[in-house]
Amino acid sequence: MEPVDLSVTALHGSVDDPALNSMNFLNEVAQHYPEAVSLAAGRPYEEFFDSTLLPGHLDRFRRHLADDLGLGPAQVDRTLLQYGRTKGIVHHLVARNLAVDEGFTVDPEAIVVTVGCQEAMFLVLRALRADPADVLFAVAPTYVGLTGAARLVDLPVRPVAGGPGGVDLADLRAGVRRARAAGLRPRACYVMPDFANPSGVSMDTDARRRLLDLAAEEDLLLIEDNPYGLFPAGGGQRRPTLKALDTARRVVYLGSFAKTVLPGARVGYVVADQRVAGSDGTVGPLADQLAKIKSMVTVNTSPIAQAVIGGALLAHDCSLVAANVRERAAYARNLRHLVDGLARRFPADGPVRWTVPAGGFFVVVTVPFPVDDALLHRSAREYGVLWTPMAHFYDAGTPVNALRLSVSAVTPAQIDLGLDRLVALVTDTTAAVVAPA
Repeated sequence: MEPVDLSVTALHGSVDDPALNSMNFLNEVAQHYPEAVSLAAGRPYEEFFDSTLLPGHLDRFRRHLADDLGLGPAQVDRTLLQYGRTKGIVHHLVARNLAVDEGFTVDPEAIVVTVGCQEAMFLVLRALRADPADVLFAVAPTYVGLTGAARLVDLPVRPVAGGPGGVDLADLRAGVRRARAAGLRPRACYVMPDFANPSGVSMDTDARRRLLDLAAEEDLLLIEDNPYGLFPAGGGQRRPTLKALDTARRVVYLGSFAKTVLPGARVGYVVADQRVAGSDGTVGPLADQLAKIKSMVTVNTSPIAQAVIGGALLAHDCSLVAANVRERAAYARNLRHLVDGLARRFPADGPVRWTVPAGGFFVVVTVPFPVDDALLHRSAREYGVLWTPMAHFYDAGTPVNALRLSVSAVTPAQIDLGLDRLVALVTDTTAAVVAPA
């Protein structure tokens, strides 16, 4: 046995936290079973990837710097090749995109371009966690990346009931008041109003307005994460984001180009227009404070990666709705195929149930037995199908009788094969559970 130099107990508690273990586990499990059909990964559809477009995007952004922003050749090269501005170099195009696609106007200086949305989450939580009494609320089940980021900054997360309406407002209000009565300081509530990961549930417009009213009444920020909002299924109409409805700067908005342009670029952003009074008496957007933190974490987001994203935005007049017509159709087709496939394979009056989301990537299947990582390994090894245990999205650490299926990175034929294998797993596991001892 190799000698031990350090104990994990001597490191920050987050490194051995289940939330961080979950992210690594979910990212790596597919690599251990390459022959299994993966209905687990929430990755974008790869059929439309085209690396030959990248030089064109880069060149288009170069021309934008020169022709539209008036930079000389040396300035263009410096912008693309040198250490860059911490807030980013495509912030003005992000602002244009939000105006075109989401219908709200924001000062580009209130935007920080980040290394994926995960960094945006970290920056916001790091800034908000100012005292041991601070707590964060999050709609359960919760995206594990949010829970993990909160662990890194020692910010406790308290769950809020979700349900078919996306958020239980009474439960949120009661939780906030209980926390205050216990001497804690609720800082914000994390929500994913459109086709949430993992539940797939969306909030209607009325619920969004009432959530904003509650946030104002309880002096709470809302952290809105919107990676899937561009992908309603079928003819479904897009609802306004919380940020588009926000008239009192209650919403910190997280965005990403991973699902809509290119995941490999690792470019996201945060809109943080809340006014912050500095110790020197100056007033500026929260984005300025987030940029200070970012400068000590990643310095700046890769200018080359930003340029590729910027060129892709410019190619579609800054509309990602226009840029994702094929992708939206593919995800809607796959979602419909998966839901119909479940209905063909499981009886309507049986113990297996599933959600029918109005868009996005994910369907949750409830089964009559506990679902854990050991069952996932058995499913991949013996049945050849991968999925995600819903237990990863709850904080209790105990198995949940449900699993998440993703439709984003598979073909209809792969969905059929994966569902056939899932049926065999569910049938065999159910029989083993109900069999007499």
